[in-house]
This record gives sequence, structure tokens and C-alpha cells, in this order.
Amino acid sequence: MDDFISAISTGFFAFAATNLDDIVVLLLFFSQVNAKFRHQHIVVGQYLGFTALVLASLPSFFGGRLFPEAWIGVLGTVPISIGINRLLNPEAEEDETIPQPEKSTGNSLLENLFSPQAYGVAAVTVANGGDNLSIYVPLFASTTWENLGVILFIFFSLVAVWCYAAYRLTQVPILAKLFTHYGNYLVPFVLIGLGIFILIDSHTLENRGLTVVTAAIIGFSLITEGREAGKVSE
Repeated sequence: MDDFISAISTGFFAFAATNLDDIVVLLLFFSQVNAKFRHQHIVVGQYLGFTALVLASLPSFFGGRLFPEAWIGVLGTVPISIGINRLLNPEAEEDETIPQPEKSTGNSLLENLFSPQAYGVAAVTVANGGDNLSIYVPLFASTTWENLGVILFIFFSLVAVWCYAAYRLTQVPILAKLFTHYGNYLVPFVLIGLGIFILIDSHTLENRGLTVVTAAIIGFSLITEGREAGKVSE
């Protein structure tokens, strides 16, 4: 029962950590809905893109069977490093541009569900999914069959929740503005927390040698990102 609850919470926080920025993209898409670019295109495109990211991450689950769990846990330093990067270099996230999906004139059901617009949204989701791969690879590698099923169920359920939330936020301009502004500040802390969870859950820090390696990687990230932040501020 404890493992089941842990898998649910892990799935939720892993999804939230890697998709808080995606909801901003969804807000932009839903604000462009018209006769040619429909809600179905956005939802289908989001699912197609997210599925591609999950499939690209799944090989790590099978690879994870070949190495000790504590070694795999060292990959928890990846989300921590990403979180440090976002915390010290917020300008990099704010400067990203969002490509626009192409439009078509199709009106049939199949054209609505599998149209260039849907694939355009999917392409944006994949292009914006570098963090997803960085988080899902170590997460899948350190989980069990049972927990993987729970996590994937949570993931694909939350895609629908994310789409609906973004749609509703477009109906409330003030909330949309607030979420867009403060979401970027929350992401780094969620990522760092998730990385720490992976390290603890994999018992990585119980091994002195791996603890030294983990500390060295995080220290290197702090030094590197600190220098980059210094260059940006100059």
C-alpha cells in the first residue's frame, strides 16, 4: 500500500515538474482556437507528443534491471542540476519562443483528430520535452513493474487534466497571467525536490562512494551554473 501511494505521488510530482512550462504553451494554443485550429487538435497533439517522450524514456526501465539500484539513483542528480540551472538562469526559460502549428482546412472527424495542426502541437510538445527525458529516464530506471504502471497511468491522466486546466485558464485572463509569471519560479524547486527523492528512494546516499560522486556532480553544477549566471548578469 505504501509503495502504491509513493508511486502515485512520484508520478504526480514528476509530471508537474516537467510540465509546468507546458501549460504555458497550452495556454497559448488554446488562445488561438478558431474555425481551423480546434480544441481537438491541441488535446490529440499533446497526447501524441507526450507519448513519444514516454516511449523514448522507457528503454531506461529495462536497462535499469542490469545495474544496482543505488547506481541508478545517481541519475537523480540530473533533475537537481536542471533545477539549479533554472534557479540561477531564469532568463533562459523566459527567452524561449513557441513555434506556431500549421493550419489546414479539413472539417471531417479524422482530419480534426489527425491533422497537421495536431502534429504541429505534438512537435512543439516533443521539442519542449528535454526536461521530460532527463527526469523520466532515471525515474523509470529506478522503478518496478507495478510502480511503472501506476506512474504511467498518472502521467496520461494528468495530460487530460493539464489540457482542461489550460483551457479553463484561458477563460480567466488574470489567473492565466499569474500562472505564467509564477510558474517559472516554482519549477526549479520541484525539480530539485524530485532529484533528492530519487537519491533517497534508491538508497544512493547510503553508499559513501556514491555519496561523494553525487556531491561532486551537484557541486560541479553549482559552480558551472553560478559562472553562467555571472556572465549573464555582466
